Amino acid sequence: MPELPEVEIVKQSLKNKIKDKKIIKVLVRNRNLRFKLQNDFEENLIKRKIIKVSRISKYLIFILDNHKICLIHLGMSGTIHLVNKGQKNEMTNLSFYKSKDLPKKHNHVEIIFPGFKVVYNDPRRFGFFKILNNKREFKVYFNKLGPEAINSKFNVRYINKLIKNKKKNIKNLILDQKFVSGIGNIYANEILFYCKINPNKQALKINYKEVKELVKFSKKVLFLAIKFGGSSIKDFKNTKGLIGKFQKEFKVYEKTNEICPRTKCNGKIIKTYISNRSTFFCKSCQK
Repeated sequence: MPELPEVEIVKQSLKNKIKDKKIIKVLVRNRNLRFKLQNDFEENLIKRKIIKVSRISKYLIFILDNHKICLIHLGMSGTIHLVNKGQKNEMTNLSFYKSKDLPKKHNHVEIIFPGFKVVYNDPRRFGFFKILNNKREFKVYFNKLGPEAINSKFNVRYINKLIKNKKKNIKNLILDQKFVSGIGNIYANEILFYCKINPNKQALKINYKEVKELVKFSKKVLFLAIKFGGSSIKDFKNTKGLIGKFQKEFKVYEKTNEICPRTKCNGKIIKTYISNRSTFFCKSCQK
């Protein structure tokens, strides 16, 4: 599932291409995504110019010239493809995983500009689009999200205040987008390894030192992932020929039965499931 670093890479790949460009056509092949596309979805986009491309948490955001806002969430398997008209498109995938080429199936939405188009592909259809009419609706919509882990608001004071009496395990807590936004399963595993925290540990039992580590390594892991171009679960090059390389930096994710990479720890990485999510950690050094 695309997490904050991967959506940031999509945003960076897309923003210079579509900023200040006018949408000339919208083609919808399937309205039944996670949430059914609004009846006036196409009408809201056609003939509108994109004045800004941004990101909040795992959401890609297009700001339109009529002050309306188009949100895109990639869900579990969504990818964004950039297809140039009249050219051989060797690499279309702006995202971080799966095929580098535009698949033949599951291309549900096409946003067409002069000379190129942006295609949303999603085999599992857990992603969605949403049109917000103004800044007030935008603010209300994102009020439900906690601060991003890379934001200064995600700090020791904030965490200490919210973990009091929380019996939920720490992994589920940092996956809770109302607590902290943008972290998904892959990076939760990696962050907890760096912090030496067992993912099953109850949040209320996290001590002050561990809270400081959570703040420090949440930021470090996400910034590193962005620097490395995200995590390519399968071989992938984006339209600039860059490969998402952070998977080469994984310490525990998908490392079942390997020796713990921490110096002076001879433990092994084990795999278990927490709330049906694959969870990897070292039982010896993550307490």
